[in-house]
Amino acid sequence: MSAPARPPSGESPRPTAAPSFGAPTRGGGGESREQTRRTGALDAAADQVAGCGASQLPTAHGPVHRAVWERTPPVELFASRETAPTDAAARAMEASLAVVRRHRDGGSLHDADGRIAPAVLAELGAAGYWGLLVESAYGGTGSCFAAFAPWLSRMAAIDPTVAGLASVHGCIGAVHPLQAFGTPAQKERLLPDLASGARLGAFALTEPGAGTDLTALRTRARRDGDRFLVTGEKLFITNALPGRTIALVCLVDERPAALIVELPEQEDAHFQLRRYELWALKHTVNHGLVFRDFPVPVDNLLTPPAGDGLTIAYHGLNRGRVALCANAAGSLRIMLASLLPWAGYRVTYGQPLARRELVRRRLAELAGLIVGCDALAAWCSGLIDAGHRGEMECVVAKIFASEAQKHAAVELLLKTHGGRSFLRGHLAGDHLHDYLAPCIYEGEGEMLSLGFFKALVKDHGKQYFEPLGRAAAAAGIGRPNLLRPGHAWALRSAALPYVRWRVARRLAPVAAARLPAMPAELRPHAALACEELPRLALEISQTMSKFQLALADRQGRMAELSSRCQSLIVLLVVSLYGARQTDPVLQQAAAALCRKLARVYRGDRPSDADFRRDNDLGAAIAAGGMPGVGDLPVGPILMPYAPAEP
Repeated sequence: MSAPARPPSGESPRPTAAPSFGAPTRGGGGESREQTRRTGALDAAADQVAGCGASQLPTAHGPVHRAVWERTPPVELFASRETAPTDAAARAMEASLAVVRRHRDGGSLHDADGRIAPAVLAELGAAGYWGLLVESAYGGTGSCFAAFAPWLSRMAAIDPTVAGLASVHGCIGAVHPLQAFGTPAQKERLLPDLASGARLGAFALTEPGAGTDLTALRTRARRDGDRFLVTGEKLFITNALPGRTIALVCLVDERPAALIVELPEQEDAHFQLRRYELWALKHTVNHGLVFRDFPVPVDNLLTPPAGDGLTIAYHGLNRGRVALCANAAGSLRIMLASLLPWAGYRVTYGQPLARRELVRRRLAELAGLIVGCDALAAWCSGLIDAGHRGEMECVVAKIFASEAQKHAAVELLLKTHGGRSFLRGHLAGDHLHDYLAPCIYEGEGEMLSLGFFKALVKDHGKQYFEPLGRAAAAAGIGRPNLLRPGHAWALRSAALPYVRWRVARRLAPVAAARLPAMPAELRPHAALACEELPRLALEISQTMSKFQLALADRQGRMAELSSRCQSLIVLLVVSLYGARQTDPVLQQAAAALCRKLARVYRGDRPSDADFRRDNDLGAAIAAGGMPGVGDLPVGPILMPYAPAEP
């Protein structure tokens, strides 16, 4: 089996600073002038995504933002729906699964170097794999994202690397930028080969000195007649090989731009690979790209209706984050499948592990993480199809999935398998780096949490705090404090809207949300999320008021508030998703995850009833009750032994 292939660090969000009021302080507190300038440029690029035509609904109209700042969360926007693929997409999906399953079972999935074999990639092209997200007019099957995401989990349960390549190719790679921002001529010229697999796509953003700080880009393209000459270096680029087609972010006239670059079939004086070895991504290629006056036709420049190259990058990363979540659901299923035979085989103190409450609890927890990833992937993909920008929602999915995979690999998989985990050929040891690496892919988790918080407070800051800041500057007040009579009087006109909002928010009760019919074990969790999300608004606003511009340096406080908000979002999405499941084990797995999230949020201890429910769920899973897991092939038990006679 193999592990997820995703681009390493470099697709991180902008560094964050919460909008607040007051003049910048001197001698400590607040961002430096240079950091302010840089983050402002990145904020502008992210904001411009909403003006690109492909996303009609901005962040402030999205479910997460509304759930916090409105009095009642829009519950209907947190419920996902099953979406069937078109007939053409369904045929391509099933044919692609069959190709990978056949090669996996026949031992021909990898070449002599351990990479996905070129023959497999070619067969997938014939099956329609690479064209799933390409419009039918250009040779693809045009699958909607809500049908693509759950299918990607099925592929990941067979081979996560192949599933990861679909995201690299179709979500963050050349396919999506072309479809969202390409001209008709660019699409007609470039998309057919990407749909057929004649050329595979990749995405080149990260540089040796530009990862989280994307304002540090150094790769440049200078105009030379009807072509650009690209010079610079990109690093950690998955699926980068001669003959590939990549979306490359570089500077054109000192402004970020995106070029579609068709790499030559061989390295030459203008294009070379930088080779290195990574502990993760061992079943795919990941290289650096070095350009020296590399020619690219001017016609390959993408021109979004608003923004620049970073705008294009942000747009595609949302899909990549959802794909990462879907991939994690498949990888977690592989982990659970490997635990079941071992838990039945390994005997300690006269009983197999599968009878132990501790191990049953681990099985229940892993099942809950699987359902959590399924729920978030289904929710976010549906929002994207519905026209939502989905920035905050996709961040929630990415962070939950990457942390779930890390936790499951160490606390559940490795610890249950014990010392055999470190044998060569064992699932845990062979793929541990791949299970940990998603915490970095598509943006490092804590940086994304800060970005989530920034997006959450931006409109509130603009509406209430920026007018106060301007009034304070005009009155010569360096750090306003509305509790001081002089400040309150000088700023009374600008402060009145904020005072009214704060009083109304404090006095008016949170309106009860209208929840659909739900099982008794899930409804309280949805209700808790709907009660607590609007209550966060006042705490967040008070935090902005307390720290003002210095909040930019309170990353710990921002991350903590962000984490609590994300937990409530997951609680609501998973409880609604679990409520529509007809399989009792899936429903109970959703409830198990919700119980844990709710306990952590409230600071409660598990009850005896909680332990009993988890034990019963673990026993059902050990008996083969988890859908989509029992039929997954697992390797042999390594170093078997003869159990001692009782």
